[in-house]
Amino acid sequence: MPDSTRMLALIAACHDEEKLRSWIANARKAEQKDVEDAAFRRLVEILPKEAPGTVQHDFWRTIYAFELILTAERGRTTRLARTRQKVSRVGEIATLRDWALADRSTDGFDMLLERKMPELTGEAIVLRHADQFDARVVSAAQKRLEAAGVDVSRLPRTAS
Repeated sequence: MPDSTRMLALIAACHDEEKLRSWIANARKAEQKDVEDAAFRRLVEILPKEAPGTVQHDFWRTIYAFELILTAERGRTTRLARTRQKVSRVGEIATLRDWALADRSTDGFDMLLERKMPELTGEAIVLRHADQFDARVVSAAQKRLEAAGVDVSRLPRTAS
């Protein structure tokens, strides 16, 4: 079995999308969940064109994560066309606000929680960038995460 510590260090420093995709596929075949997860998270980190640390970068990390999960499950490229159209119309912040205030969680929220990635949910983004949302939106996001069993105090304060 390859030295996963060395592999994880390579992944953490990688900026090559194709290399990361290859590592994800190889780790999946070899059932190396830690390597697969690290490469997936790194890929999602480097895909957005927006500046790291911004709400826009965090938003697109979430979109790419969900699209990658759906693509892997369905065996064909899957894009969130309606979400992308909405963002084109109203922007990332309004989309996040609407997700947080919706009567029920999105499929993406549920899917990310199932995969132990609560930090990638739209609600976590709202909490991370609370200064860009009104108190009602932040409260709704926190309540949804807590209702789903997420300890919001353990969520990362920054995207990475």
